[in-house]
Amino acid sequence: MGKRKVTALEKVEVDFVNLQLKIRSDPSAYEPEFDNQYQQYLSQREIFLGDTTSDTNTIKQFHDLVDLISHVADCYREKLADFPDDLKAILTKNHAVLAPELREKIVGSLGLLRRKNVIDSTSLLTTLFPVLVDTPSKSLRALLFSKIMSDLRGSNSKTTNHRLNRTIQNVLYELVVKDRTSPKAIWAVKLTRELWKRQVWTDARPVDVMKEACLADNEKVVVGGVRFFLGGDKEREEIEDDESDDEVDLAKFRHQLGINKKSKKKAKSYQQAVSKVKKQERKKHKPHPLNFSALHLLHDPQDFAEKLFQKHLLNTKTKLTLDSKLLVLQLVTRLVGLHKLTIVSLYSWFIKHLTPKQQSVTSFLAALAQGTHNLVPPDVIEPLLIKIANEFISEAAAAEVAAAGLNAIREICVRQPLAMNETLLQDLVRYKKSKDKGTMMAAKGLLSLYREVGAELLQKKDRGKDATIGLKSGSMKQQRFGEEQVGEIEGLELLAEWKEGERKRKRAEKGLPEDMGSDEEEEAEEESDGWEVASLESSDSGGWINVSSDSEDEGPPTKKRRESAGEDSESVEDSKTGDEEKEGGAFSELATTTILTPADHLKLQELRMEASLDKALNGNRPSKKKQDAIDRHADDALTAEQIEAPARLRKMTKEERVALAKEGKPGREEHKSTQAIRKSKKEAAGKSTSNKEKQRGKNMLMTLGKAKMKQKRSLVATQKVLRGHIDRAKKGGRRSNF
Repeated sequence: MGKRKVTALEKVEVDFVNLQLKIRSDPSAYEPEFDNQYQQYLSQREIFLGDTTSDTNTIKQFHDLVDLISHVADCYREKLADFPDDLKAILTKNHAVLAPELREKIVGSLGLLRRKNVIDSTSLLTTLFPVLVDTPSKSLRALLFSKIMSDLRGSNSKTTNHRLNRTIQNVLYELVVKDRTSPKAIWAVKLTRELWKRQVWTDARPVDVMKEACLADNEKVVVGGVRFFLGGDKEREEIEDDESDDEVDLAKFRHQLGINKKSKKKAKSYQQAVSKVKKQERKKHKPHPLNFSALHLLHDPQDFAEKLFQKHLLNTKTKLTLDSKLLVLQLVTRLVGLHKLTIVSLYSWFIKHLTPKQQSVTSFLAALAQGTHNLVPPDVIEPLLIKIANEFISEAAAAEVAAAGLNAIREICVRQPLAMNETLLQDLVRYKKSKDKGTMMAAKGLLSLYREVGAELLQKKDRGKDATIGLKSGSMKQQRFGEEQVGEIEGLELLAEWKEGERKRKRAEKGLPEDMGSDEEEEAEEESDGWEVASLESSDSGGWINVSSDSEDEGPPTKKRRESAGEDSESVEDSKTGDEEKEGGAFSELATTTILTPADHLKLQELRMEASLDKALNGNRPSKKKQDAIDRHADDALTAEQIEAPARLRKMTKEERVALAKEGKPGREEHKSTQAIRKSKKEAAGKSTSNKEKQRGKNMLMTLGKAKMKQKRSLVATQKVLRGHIDRAKKGGRRSNF
């Protein structure tokens, strides 16, 4: 076969490429050739602007000239000062009628000029964004969106470019606010959401842009803004996890380079892997960025939630579909529950939707539970609970309906337990004997909740042992409306116990008694290091000095006064000791008199992990405290699937139930019994099995002889064997441990 003939167009392309390489190698020597090409560009530009629908050859020639000049623009900056403005004007005015190849070349050339620092980012982005908003071409929109994204990410890669970010954010804000009915604002939503997801923008300004998008009149813009608040933070966390999981094995690369044939491509890939590993190492040593949730960066969440509710839910003229309304409702209730806002009209709005015939009723139930918190007046919530009980929970209702109603009531009462009255609670608890598993589980969940947060509302037979003892002793009381409990450090009592054990162990090693005397305690206080807070009882500390109320002039106190003072002091001391015993002496002392070191924090984390593993392996579920039950899911959204969970159990397969049981249980590669988990843990630690377990594993034929000998044993022989057991037990076994 003969060689293919080179066409005239291909020859011109090769000439342009060669000329470009020559000019870049020596700009001053090839300046006349460049001037000639630039004059051709100017003449072609005039022809092209006169008639944008030129023939293919003219468009192709203009395309190649633009490509050539943009590649060498950094070599002749003074001569090409007007070249970027020409490209901007052509793209801005004629983007709708330009040929697709030429249009893409102009966009690519502007990006190339930005990479060569001929133009700045602000100039590029303010040119591309209006075209992105106006153009009807899908391919051009995709190209412009990727160019804008890549430029913003590149401009913020090393350091945050606050000036550029503020300029673009103002442009997006004006686009959303200027015309609330226009669908063009969807591009502001898409761009802001993508930059938030990539952690390019993390401050409050993009949150303001999306806040205004939620208050727009166009449905697509509203849904885009609402979805940002409901799922933008989750997307950001998923991308961060994906990037951290992408590890590079340099040893594998070196091994392959040593064995396989060497090539430039493999060497280049190895260098890229090295740079990636270095980048990951730098990222590991950087301080963790404070990525605040978009819901926490809102300036005035009360005003925002009220406007959303009034505009999209209360307004009868709104044109939103039911799915869009549910998204808005989910955002409103999320804001109310998270920031503990007060919108009293929201709860009365729910009344008409709380019926089993309502479409997507579980979503309404989840939103109602999500919008409840402990500062909502119980009188506002109580009618809703009665409505749910009347509509959903009865003997005639379907099992799924009753389970969903009970679960919804439980989720509401977790957040505001004071909304439940005694009669309704006792009536609902009776469903714990239901034949349907979902209904029974939901009723038992409600029962277990009120055993912790309101046991006095239950009948005596339903309170359980712990609640009954707590009510009798007075340690368990129902929390009052608006009452907030003081927070504490989780697991600090474990650290206090460990420190006490270490102190006793060190004293035992030195041959000293475990408990210190009063003299030793004084010496220890004097020699304490700088981590402990100084005692406030010292008179030199500069604090307040207790002065007796009786002055010297009044004379000595009378006998009656002395007796009353003694009784008062004794009662005060008794109450103090009682309170200290309740709070835990070691815990309160460690929390109030010691500053935890970094080593203490690490040990505390280790002790927490050990405690959680022990509870999971021993099959003991941690007892929930009252405040934990009320504050559960404070930062997490509640979904319709969680309301339907008990009813869905009946329809689940065995594999799905096993997968559900595995969730949240560490150290369980497969679903095993507690005894099997202990056995595998022993084997992993290299410990031996007990004699009983060895006997179970023996072959039956090996035990027949011993069994026959036992039967033939005389009474004297049996007595000797039993006496030997007793003697060995007294000595501490065969090895005589005592």
